[in-house]
Amino acid sequence: MKRPYLGELEEIVLLTVAALQEQAYCASITQTIEQQMGRSVSFPTVHTTLQRLTEKGFVSSQMGGATAERGGRQKRLFTVTAAGQRALIECRHLRNQLWEQIPNQVIRLWGV
Repeated sequence: MKRPYLGELEEIVLLTVAALQEQAYCASITQTIEQQMGRSVSFPTVHTTLQRLTEKGFVSSQMGGATAERGGRQKRLFTVTAAGQRALIECRHLRNQLWEQIPNQVIRLWGV
């Protein structure tokens, strides 16, 4: 079986969707990434990444209710699918395996 591949930004966006739960819409995802990571990311970049994650089956979306602060427009709300959950778990597992391969003396030199 082919492993799911997530690029760095895809992983960050998917993790942010998981963290925001029912508040995961493009603007809140963009704002959270900027706040949490101190990394500037544009709304269109996040939107494109969400489209890619949807195509891969890692997120699904539905329209939320209309809100006054958006002039009566609806928000598209995103949720992590079961496939997205598996992809995140796989990424975490892989990263942990790689960290465990670094000798302890090297990690101590890094001050970690």
